[in-house]
Amino acid sequence: MWAAIRARLRRGRPQDVSPPDKANSNSKTASRGAAPPEPAPSAFSEGLFARSVDVARVEDVLDDLEIVLLQSDVALPVIEKIRRDVKKELAGKKLRWGGDLEAAVRSSLEESIRAVLSKPPYDLAERIRAHPTRPFVILFVGVNGTGKTTTVAKIAGRLRDAGLSVAIAAGDTFRAGAIEQLLVHGERLGVRVVRQQEGSDPAAVAFDAIEHAKAKSVDVVLVDTAGRQHTNENLIEEAKKIRRVAQPSLTLFVGDALSGNDVIEQAKLFQSALGIDGIVLTKLDADTKGGASLSLAFVTGKPIVLVGTGQRYEDIAPFDPEAMVERLFDEGTSA
Repeated sequence: MWAAIRARLRRGRPQDVSPPDKANSNSKTASRGAAPPEPAPSAFSEGLFARSVDVARVEDVLDDLEIVLLQSDVALPVIEKIRRDVKKELAGKKLRWGGDLEAAVRSSLEESIRAVLSKPPYDLAERIRAHPTRPFVILFVGVNGTGKTTTVAKIAGRLRDAGLSVAIAAGDTFRAGAIEQLLVHGERLGVRVVRQQEGSDPAAVAFDAIEHAKAKSVDVVLVDTAGRQHTNENLIEEAKKIRRVAQPSLTLFVGDALSGNDVIEQAKLFQSALGIDGIVLTKLDADTKGGASLSLAFVTGKPIVLVGTGQRYEDIAPFDPEAMVERLFDEGTSA
């Protein structure tokens, strides 16, 4: 993202003028006692030892920022916050001769993005261990095609490796092959999958899994659900029923980092209809823009708990805000 912002800044940047004394000494045409020529247009208003960033130029910079952020799938409310932050930081800022507007923009932009992503760290295994009752129930919601079932399997493996016992409720009873897919994952991971026949009531599957966990002293139940479009009221009502029956300790929205601003609208509507506690962002390894993570964290106010970074079971990790900032400002990134 930074590479695109930097390119726009450099494309629209006028040449800086030289300090007044140097400019006058190099002039061969000015007559002795004549008025000095008008200075060339500049990003800065001049002073003897420093120059202040011109307010009009700041607005130009912010317009450039907005274009790049929109192209990077950053939601408008986030852009508005970043604009306010950068303007507050830059307007009237004093720079020494040789001071760099580009560096000043980068510094203020980094700080604004850090503030957007500055949610408290979320250690899922520790949160489960600290919970007073068993089982700890996690409900997964989201639309079709986000990798929700695979994410459930990845998290099952991660929690198992952390020393917690896990059961999975195969609550996606409508998608062909979904139950079989989870059974294969469960066999590979050594995790029990509780299921019923295709077309069964998913709330009943969740109930059976939780009862099994209570009887066997299982630490965690992961409840998979059918992907449902956030605009389908019947499916949303069904998800509400699953939530009432399962009474989850944690509800996680699973979103696709490559979905652009669609994932923001999905998260907002699931949050409004069901209430979500956190986010799992899939396919982050393929996302060169980074706008989804910024937007989800800001618009929902919920932490990004985990991110998917590949196809293997181990390719899931806690979200690292600082790593995301570094990635967005990587000089080798073209987006």
